[in-house]
Amino acid sequence: MVRVGIGYDIHRLVKGRGLILAGVKIPSSRGLLGHSDADVVLHALIDAIIGAVAKGDIGEHFPDTEKKFKNISSIELLRETLKILRKERYKIGNIDLNIILEEPKLRGLKIKMRQKLASLLNINLNVVNIKAKTNEGLDAVGQKKAIAVQAVVLIKK
Repeated sequence: MVRVGIGYDIHRLVKGRGLILAGVKIPSSRGLLGHSDADVVLHALIDAIIGAVAKGDIGEHFPDTEKKFKNISSIELLRETLKILRKERYKIGNIDLNIILEEPKLRGLKIKMRQKLASLLNINLNVVNIKAKTNEGLDAVGQKKAIAVQAVVLIKK
């Protein structure tokens, strides 16, 4: 049996925080605002995985009202999500991500992010894809106020 999950997340860009995308520190003068480390890539991916197994959404499992999740690494949240996936006896078939941002440019960093995800998920690099997109100056993302991510994951028994 195969199933598909879709995830989405968006976070505001702010000064005074480091930028972490897919578990990788990205050189930038601004980072993402959030209760955890605000890794928008991992949050969208977590939501996609949780959705694929029909177990709600990221906010139900890791609410931003819980003190234990304050400033937590999203890698830890992903590890907990993988426990849910394994409990349901599924594994990841492939992942496709759209990172939507105006800056910084990710051309040379996408491979590092793919490698990090493949390592964290214990899957082959060739089933992890990342695309970087802009919003052509439109909305909060296009005005360099936020970064958004869309995630699709296919899981299989």
